Amino acid sequence: MTKLIEDIYETIAPLSEGKPIEVLQEDIESFGEAIKNVMRDWTAPTKRDSTFSIRMSNVGKPIRKLWFDFNYNNYDEIKANPSTQIKFLYGHLLEELVKFFVTISGHDVEGEQKQVIVDGISGHIDCIIDGEVVDIKTASGFAFNKFKNATLRDDDPFGYIGQLAGYEESEGTSNGGLLVINKENGELCFYQPEELDKPNIRSKIKEIKKALNRKNPPEEYCYPTVPDGAKGNEKLHKNCAWCPHKFKCYEDVNDGKGLRIFKYAKGYAFLTKVVVEPKVMEVDHEYQDLQADTETI
Repeated sequence: MTKLIEDIYETIAPLSEGKPIEVLQEDIESFGEAIKNVMRDWTAPTKRDSTFSIRMSNVGKPIRKLWFDFNYNNYDEIKANPSTQIKFLYGHLLEELVKFFVTISGHDVEGEQKQVIVDGISGHIDCIIDGEVVDIKTASGFAFNKFKNATLRDDDPFGYIGQLAGYEESEGTSNGGLLVINKENGELCFYQPEELDKPNIRSKIKEIKKALNRKNPPEEYCYPTVPDGAKGNEKLHKNCAWCPHKFKCYEDVNDGKGLRIFKYAKGYAFLTKVVVEPKVMEVDHEYQDLQADTETI
């Protein structure tokens, strides 16, 4: 696995010199079928179950976030706009393309979408490469650097490391990782978390189940607040700013008034503590641009 990216690049390299590369016709046909299946699924989606459940894809997320997902499920109200649907599509297409690169570079790809279950929690593996679990991700240039520079352990809002740990627990393996493509420039990297960075997934699942049965959310916030300027104001961490539960989660801040929202030129700041009033427009939770404009500072 350590040579995976090197092998892919070496296989593709002759194209840069105007030379052909050897690809089996059966691999091209399999790739074509995979693309057709992606397009069929995208154009005719199945109805999403709006009921929250613990899944392997979310066990790595902060437990307070999962508590709110369980108790304040508003998925039926959240509808992806057309541009997001396009983003979903090319994410699936790129995943198939990456698996094609792995195949033509001589590595074994199997177990695609294999269902796994750990302590009653199920999920589906992207694939198994050379006997190890591999999750394939697409990322923006900024997010890609977290995988490339091995800093994901410090900022993993989607719980990718926990997800991988769950898959590996089911398969009895421990040397898998995340195969990532930078959707801006095509660069690839393989991020293999250190064993100490992976959670004990059975303990985590047990902790989640216990927390979801409680009346109140876990006291610890998912992420600490951060300074907004140098005068004592504090705002949500960027990962909390994206969360649909932020207003409910922080309803007690600012002396019970909840989050205060200020519209800066760069986007919205969700303040949890206001010592000095910002000299920009304050908006309420129902402000019409608030949900449309997803940029936050």
